[in-house]
Formats: sequence, structure tokens, C-alpha cells
Amino acid sequence: MDMNRRGLLIAFEGIDGTGKSSQLQMLATTLEQLGRSVVITREPTDGPYGRKIRSLFTSRAGITPAEELALFMADRREHVREVIEPALRAGRIVLTDRYYLSTAAYQGAAGQDPEAIMAANETFAPVPDLVLLLTLTSSQSVHRIRSLRGEALNDFEQEDTLTRVAAIFAGLDRSYIARVDAAGSLLEVRDRVEARVRLLLAEKLAGGDCPAWE
Repeated sequence: MDMNRRGLLIAFEGIDGTGKSSQLQMLATTLEQLGRSVVITREPTDGPYGRKIRSLFTSRAGITPAEELALFMADRREHVREVIEPALRAGRIVLTDRYYLSTAAYQGAAGQDPEAIMAANETFAPVPDLVLLLTLTSSQSVHRIRSLRGEALNDFEQEDTLTRVAAIFAGLDRSYIARVDAAGSLLEVRDRVEARVRLLLAEKLAGGDCPAWE
């Protein structure tokens, strides 16, 4: 991987219902107001592999865990090649709603080896500068999905699955992971997220790579 890139890669991770998408949008707005060029993206993508993955949300029957993992890996390779790497080379801040930690956690909950998944991804996917891992209990998550979003649970959102996923997320140990309590109001969580990003930008500023927050 090119460790001298000028851009930054920030991934939002966590079980479903933690508010990743909302927090990502608010952070993007803040960064853009500071004059930064931001790319917002997500996984699964809207590409051919991503669309196949999304079709699994209603039913994961008929596909093996290995086949499912292969789809996620193929989608990410395309995502890195077509979106993430070009944006980083252009000096932009990439905010992605899910990245390879999600694959490790969700596929790990399906019986795969999370650390092996992490290692396989790190052979081709840029290591993020920061992972904002939003934390919430699986019962709180299910409540948000059902009551606040008014949605039925898909095959990846069953409470027993989310409990296993949360446990794997809790066990991942990487220097770039910042755990953020997702309980509380949108603005309370936003402040926690921005505090972590301020630290990242201050660190990069010290190295001459990134402008100040204000």
C-alpha cells in the first residue's frame, strides 16, 4: 500500500442501528465547511457485486459462507480500485459507511475466521487512517431499527446475529480503531465523533499532511 498518499481514509463501523450513516453525513458536512474535499461512499457498493450482496438482505439461503465472503471481497476490490484509491491519490478525505472490519465481524459471525479476513483484505485494501467503531448493545440496535426507523429486521439484523457481530467487533484490536459510544442523541454522538477526528487531523497537521480543524 502507498503510505505516502495525501488523502485520509475514515471508515464508520458497528452493528446495524448504531447511526453510522447519519454520523457520516454530519461529519462530511463539517469537513466540507472547513474547506476539505470529501468523498462519501459505502459498502456494499452499488456495483454488480454489491447488488448481489444486497439481494442477500432478504434471504441468505442458497449461498455458502465462503461464497458470501467471496462476494464481499470482490466488491471491495472494485471499490478500492474505482473509488477509494483515486480519491486518496487526489488528496481527498474518504468517508466510507462500512469497510473490511464489517466483513470480518459479520462473516466471522457466520463461522469464518475474523483475523484471516482482516489479513486477506490488508493485502489489497488501504489500511484506514481512522475507524470510528460505533458501539451499542444488540437490543438497543434492534429497538432503533424497529421503532425509530420503522423497519423489519433483515437477515443480517437478527438480534442473535448482532450479538455475535458485536462480540467480534469488541475483540478487534488495531491502533486505528476508535470506539465511540453510540448511545445518546445524534448531536451527542456527533460531538464524540468530531473529537476523534480532531485528534486525527491534529496528528496529520503535525506531520504537515493536513490543515487545521479551524
